[in-house]
Order: sequence, then C-alpha cells, then structure tokens
Amino acid sequence: MKHNDRADESDKRVLRRQILQVRQGLTAADMRESATALARQARALPELQQARTVAAYVSVGSEPGTLALLDTLRARGVRVLLPALLPDNDLDWGVYTGEGSLARVRHGGRMTLSEPAGERLGPDAVTEADVVLLPGLAVDARGMRLGRGGGSYDRVLARLDRAGARPALVVLLYDSEVVADVPAEPHDRPVHAVVTPSGVRRFG
Repeated sequence: MKHNDRADESDKRVLRRQILQVRQGLTAADMRESATALARQARALPELQQARTVAAYVSVGSEPGTLALLDTLRARGVRVLLPALLPDNDLDWGVYTGEGSLARVRHGGRMTLSEPAGERLGPDAVTEADVVLLPGLAVDARGMRLGRGGGSYDRVLARLDRAGARPALVVLLYDSEVVADVPAEPHDRPVHAVVTPSGVRRFG
C-alpha cells in the first residue's frame, strides 16, 4: 500500500464519519419524506423503467429508505434481487417478494440487516441484473462512490467485471451527499447515476 492509498483511506474515514453524523440527526419524518421522494425520482429513471431484473438492498438505520422503491419495482413486474451478507463480507442474493419475504439477520456484533428469507441464488446471481442499486455515503462529480468500507460492493463490481456484465450502476443518496470530491483508490470505479430525493444526476 503506497503512502497515497493510506492518505485516501484516512480521508475516506473522515468523510464517512461526517456523513454518518448528519444522517444520525435525521428525524423519522425526514426519513419517510425522503424515501417517498427517492422512490418517485427513481421510478422515472429510464434504466429502471426498462429493467427486468434489479439488484437492490433494504436500507438500514438512517440510510435513504428503499422499501417504497422495492415495492414499486415489484408491482411493475420487475424481479428484485436482495443481498444476504456472507461471513467473508461477500454477498449472496435472493428474490424480494414483498415485506413478508424479509428476515432480520444479526451479523455478529456488527449490525442487523433485513435479508431475503427464501432460496439463495448464489453470489453470481447479481450478474443477471440490468440495474444494480448501490448503497453509499457520498458520490462526487466524477461519479466516484464512497461506500461504508466493508468491501462487499467492491466484490460485486469485480464480479460484474469478470462476467462481462454491464448493468447500470445507480447509487441512492440524500441531496447533501453529492459532494465535490470523494477520495478514490485505483480499484474504485464510477457509478452511472445518483438518485436523491430532489432528482437524478448522471455521470460520464
């Protein structure tokens, strides 16, 4: 690891902390409003309108809410894949068939996630997606995404690359999380668009 990579990593940590602090200050009403607006903006995204399979995720805590969007996609007949965290931080996938198809899973002392309760399709299932919705904490003017640092989605993106899959990569954020600059490392790759409660921004 070069000195620069270390600097990027510590810059990422600082930015993560700042954003999580702001998120923790959101009220339940703020989050409900944002989730509704986010679903409305995402519904209008041509990539999502044309998609047959979408890899998504269930928001946790103060993340921009995704359940309204998942239900909208499902009502439209889209096959929605949701991740299940594996012990090595990789992601397996299962199909979302409504809120009743989710199970709360506690991962060690780290976090409790809502994951698909049904059949597991294997980590490669994500390569069938037309759109991959990515969680994140920020995105910059180049489309570089700041993740939470667990590396799960770095693996997903690497797997898509290896399979030659080219889904649209879309990150869901709050308006204030579109920033001037995200510290990037060589393996980071840009997303195609960001959806926030006030609109859509495309990159490259």
